[in-house]
Amino acid sequence: MRRTFLKKVTVLGLGLALSASALSANQKDWPKELNFGVIPVAGAQKLKDTFGKVADYLSKELGVKVNLITPTDYAGVIIGMAHNHIDIAYYGPKSYCEAAKRANAEAVAVEIDAEAGIPGYYGYIITKRGSGLKTLKDIKGKIWAFTDPNSTSGTLVPTVMFAKKGIDPQKYFSRVIYSGSHEASILSVKNGKVDAASTNNLDFNRGLGRAWEKDNFNIIWKSSLIPGSPMAVRGGLPESLKMAIKGAFISYNDKENLSKMKILGYAPAHDHMFDGVRDLIKFKESLKNKKQ
Repeated sequence: MRRTFLKKVTVLGLGLALSASALSANQKDWPKELNFGVIPVAGAQKLKDTFGKVADYLSKELGVKVNLITPTDYAGVIIGMAHNHIDIAYYGPKSYCEAAKRANAEAVAVEIDAEAGIPGYYGYIITKRGSGLKTLKDIKGKIWAFTDPNSTSGTLVPTVMFAKKGIDPQKYFSRVIYSGSHEASILSVKNGKVDAASTNNLDFNRGLGRAWEKDNFNIIWKSSLIPGSPMAVRGGLPESLKMAIKGAFISYNDKENLSKMKILGYAPAHDHMFDGVRDLIKFKESLKNKKQ
């Protein structure tokens, strides 16, 4: 089934690449430069090492200079697009939903997770191996780390899970922090700065063999499948450029860089893929209303 799916994606990618080439005739309406914003799932240098290559590829494919932008938080990417300072963005599912609402973002492509082979990933809760913390009950009264308020697997998904179990993180844990990125959360657990943290299999796998080893951790909880993280464009861009960007992502085939990013490539995306995430956002907001 995985091969059939990837074959379909490849065929569609070729079609879109041809479409992108045909659309290049409309380049006179395109901006001279484009800014590509990336949410801080890791440190700025690591983002430049991987997404910088994607930006260079886009520049060559589109014939337009593409600048990589790495804000310090998820909100920076959303606000940047809302003010027309960011034209293309790598979002998580939740931050994309916020950007679609606040910044007229439009999803064009979605990551295909190398582990699952599908456009989706899984949330994790991790603890340090040898800590004796192996269940959700074990981490009661400990130090907990979310990532960013706009993170899907780092905040939204575990928050909803906790709520359904009757857990209020502010009361359940001795301290709750926001680390700022998945990499920071994972390293904080590894180094003993926090006892448990929420992350996901994709960002966890990206650091294996480089920043940490699987044996450094216990994975004490795994979520249901979450829609893959999308590449999105600013709604105000010319339609021909949007199609060209979509075709470029789906045709991206730098195997070495894709391997570093722990993805197989990109599949076509559409806004409705993220309706389930919107339901989680509404559920979380309803919890706030109950407390008020």
